Amino acid sequence: MDASPGAGFPAYPSYYSKFNSVLNAGLLNPMSPPPIDKTRSSPTLFDMMANEQEYHPRPGALPSTGQILPHGRNGDIISISAQDHQILLQERVAEILGSCSPGNQFNEQDTGDVRLTLSSNEGLSISLTVHRHILVAHSRFFASKLSDRWSKQQRSLPHLVEISDCDDVEIYIETLRLMYCKDLRRRLMKENVSKVLAILKVSAAISFDAGVLSCLEYLEAAPWAEDEEEKVASVLSLLQLESFGVGEVLKRVSLEIGPSSTEESNVTAAGAGNCEDILLCLLHVVLEGKDEKARREMKALVSKMLRENNSKRSSSSDLSKQSLYSACNGCLSLLRLHFLRAASSDLAEAAQIAVQADNLHWLMDIMIDRQIADEFLRTWAAEVELADIHPQVPVVHRYEVSRITARLFVGIGKGQILASKEVRCMLLQTWLQPFYEDFGWMRRACKGLDRHLVEDGLSNTILTLPLAMQQDILLAWFDRFLNSGDDCPNIQRGFEVWWRRTFWRRNGETSRPPQLRISAAW
Repeated sequence: MDASPGAGFPAYPSYYSKFNSVLNAGLLNPMSPPPIDKTRSSPTLFDMMANEQEYHPRPGALPSTGQILPHGRNGDIISISAQDHQILLQERVAEILGSCSPGNQFNEQDTGDVRLTLSSNEGLSISLTVHRHILVAHSRFFASKLSDRWSKQQRSLPHLVEISDCDDVEIYIETLRLMYCKDLRRRLMKENVSKVLAILKVSAAISFDAGVLSCLEYLEAAPWAEDEEEKVASVLSLLQLESFGVGEVLKRVSLEIGPSSTEESNVTAAGAGNCEDILLCLLHVVLEGKDEKARREMKALVSKMLRENNSKRSSSSDLSKQSLYSACNGCLSLLRLHFLRAASSDLAEAAQIAVQADNLHWLMDIMIDRQIADEFLRTWAAEVELADIHPQVPVVHRYEVSRITARLFVGIGKGQILASKEVRCMLLQTWLQPFYEDFGWMRRACKGLDRHLVEDGLSNTILTLPLAMQQDILLAWFDRFLNSGDDCPNIQRGFEVWWRRTFWRRNGETSRPPQLRISAAW
């Protein structure tokens, strides 16, 4: 491995310069078409071998008992014994050796001067005929082992060479065959990511530099499945191929891979920004989007990403509380503006009321999920001016605003938002009446509104207040419900709890009735 490079292989410069120089010279064409998707309905032998550790332990010979392997386009499975496994492997190797194009000298008996035997740790032994000058010219490992001095010591042809304990004989043969190819990139286009990674490992082990470069070019340009990303990063990190420009490949999955120069570093920093800047940019793009269907889809996507980030508790790659509240204040300012215009009979942009209300509802969901919505609750409860002009805005334009109030009721009722008694009272004093007036429209027009969830949230919010305040609110609701029916939220369960609390205490009973225990738990 430490032998000097063979003829025609100059010393490679460090880091990314070699990869970039080859790329710029046109040897590795960055505009080449993507590799052919080799996904098959049934696994190849290589697929079985690549996942062999899932089916039988290593090291050691294959057990004699049958092994279960996936097979068939309908998810059927087959049982393959150790003997069958060896037969399949031999057939696959025979296919490789017999698939060389006309004129290719690989495994040519007449001209080859080295008889190479590859022995696997599974007991399989394969012999093939190769050419010493090919191996020496392409591999620094073979250049060292098959030196001129060694060659002169061999008295007969072909020279006999054995490599034992090969992890994967098939991949080893595939790698040797690549040394005979004039266009490695085109040859690798027929393979998948897993096989190219296996070839890369063998190429690195025998110092087959052209093979390493071609594998890296493939990996840099080919699409990866999501479950292949970790495998690629793991293999590249393990092989330590920095001198071949492996960082160019890893940049696809990591922002931590440093650039090769100070200028590139400045460009990258200015262009990419940190993770919070990217997330904040996405947040504002969603808030300002014009297509309603696309906005709904992207809100769900961004919410999912933020939830995943929040679960990792990584402050360096997440939105801060300050950023969320800044976005929230921007939406609230626009809501006030359009609400005031609509109240003065300027309905040209009245549709923006629903847009900004929906934005606030979405941001509020994010804040509640992060348990930081208490400040927004205080801000919304203090929007007295907005609540005062609420009756002046046509209900068709304003009812979405009451969804914000409904969400806060649910948050308080579930214990997701903990606020002081004063703030809870202020919320009900400011927004309960507008909420009542819009409830009928919300019930009919808001898709996905869970009426019972909202009613339970309102009931529980009222029941967190002192008993005297509960009485005032619930008696007023009792009268309203009798005159409005379904256009008024049904908080009868909360009314019953208040009733039992009040009359149990007034009657001086020493034990609570069973109904009270049930309601209290509810």
